[in-house]
Amino acid sequence: MADEADALSQFGISKEETDKLVSEVIRFLLFKSHQNSGCPIKREDLTQIVTKNYRQRNLAASVINEAKTKLSSVFGYDLKELQRSRTCSNAQTRLPQSQSNADSKSYVLVSQLPIEVFRKHVVEETTSPMTGFTFAVLAVVQLAGGKIPEETLWHHLRRMGLHESDEHNPVFGSNKQALETLVQQRFLHKEKVSGPEGNTLFYDLAERALDAQVSERVKDYISQILKNDVSVVELD
Repeated sequence: MADEADALSQFGISKEETDKLVSEVIRFLLFKSHQNSGCPIKREDLTQIVTKNYRQRNLAASVINEAKTKLSSVFGYDLKELQRSRTCSNAQTRLPQSQSNADSKSYVLVSQLPIEVFRKHVVEETTSPMTGFTFAVLAVVQLAGGKIPEETLWHHLRRMGLHESDEHNPVFGSNKQALETLVQQRFLHKEKVSGPEGNTLFYDLAERALDAQVSERVKDYISQILKNDVSVVELD
């Protein structure tokens, strides 16, 4: 933490000012993460907290680094940067370059608590069904090789009792919106692929699903299902 403090001292602003900036960034991250159900937070939004009153070059980056350190040591959160590692083929509908660049610079907060402790003391009962939905969807996509057409995905979700037309699910409300939430949270990535029969929408695993910790949990989830009933996850 001393290294970050030393780095901030070079910008010619007082310790009180830098501490305030770091606190504002941390407060924004915690609030937005809770408000938006864990959806990524754009680096641009964090940068604007600093640049609205200060113009020193690289100050924002140093403040974010200091916030990252304090989030870990004080709150037990890892501030993870998400970056697109996928290169779309020419046959696919691509996002505008400016949007792609913005997407590549965003963050999520990930608890550093052991999973058993996190489940026991942090996870709320109201969020458990969405967690189960998340792992069910990721398991289907994983078993399909990491990429699956939309219709095929819904085919397997229907076998679990989840229909795309259901907008009054007692837990999720709209099942389609629940799936879209996984895209917003960067567990899934969706894209249209042009083919001889027209455009097909595909879902594939995005950055958060490819994270080593999440990937291992999905594999454990699949293993448990396979032990109980192989037909549940059989992809035909």
